[in-house]
Amino acid sequence: MIILTGHEGFIGQNFCEELDLENVYRVEKDDACTFLDYFNDWDEVELILHQGAISSTVETDINKIHRYNVDYTLRLFEKSIEHQIPVRYASSASVYGNFGCSLDANKVMNPLNYYAISKLQVDYWVQQNIDRFSNIQGFRYFNVFGGHEELKVLQNQSSPVSKFVNDIKQTGKIRLFEGSNKMVRDFVYVKDVVNIVLNNKLPSGIYDLGTGQPVSFQHVADVIVDKIGGEIEYIPFPEHLRGKYQYYTCADMSYLNKPYTFTTVEEYVKDCIH
Repeated sequence: MIILTGHEGFIGQNFCEELDLENVYRVEKDDACTFLDYFNDWDEVELILHQGAISSTVETDINKIHRYNVDYTLRLFEKSIEHQIPVRYASSASVYGNFGCSLDANKVMNPLNYYAISKLQVDYWVQQNIDRFSNIQGFRYFNVFGGHEELKVLQNQSSPVSKFVNDIKQTGKIRLFEGSNKMVRDFVYVKDVVNIVLNNKLPSGIYDLGTGQPVSFQHVADVIVDKIGGEIEYIPFPEHLRGKYQYYTCADMSYLNKPYTFTTVEEYVKDCIH
């Protein structure tokens, strides 16, 4: 049996499409905490896929974030330690903040919001307790895009890829920050994320998960406009985001022991956007 948290979320739904759901015990936020109190079949669990979290980068209720993203996570991880169940969990590249990547040997952390802080707290705890696990892999997801982002679009928390497509379909234009040609992110297709998480033999550790080949917001917007039409409107960069915005991100994918062919934004837009 596999325990999957966050199965109703964007990335969780993509995991569901790749798993035999008859062998998956699915946990969502509403029953996450009580689940730990009543579940008794730990001896049947072969893997915990922990993808559930409050993922809003603008959430300001620090107690709510801590309850779900930190406290619940650590309680779940203690269960995995007690029963020696391997864990693969979602961290976030947001922990790097303005530094944007782990390629710097110093690996400076600079979380810019409560969500990022919660992810870093868990990562630090895992690093301090890593020898207690049979195997634990944390993946710092970079800018994930792909299918099942509909709810995140409505919440204004989706990838720029899905947001730009929706904006054009709704208004005929993309509103892009001035200077977006210099705002660069590591965009990674959700199916590649799922594939790497599920199909690896990595030792315990915390790993970046992107492509290592970042592109600009301007590039993404241009690709989408070229495919479905519309126009780009440039708007001033918001004052409230100054100092709280990642201008550059790039994953360190050197841990992959063989070349991996990632789906590019261009390929996704060409094949999947209509």
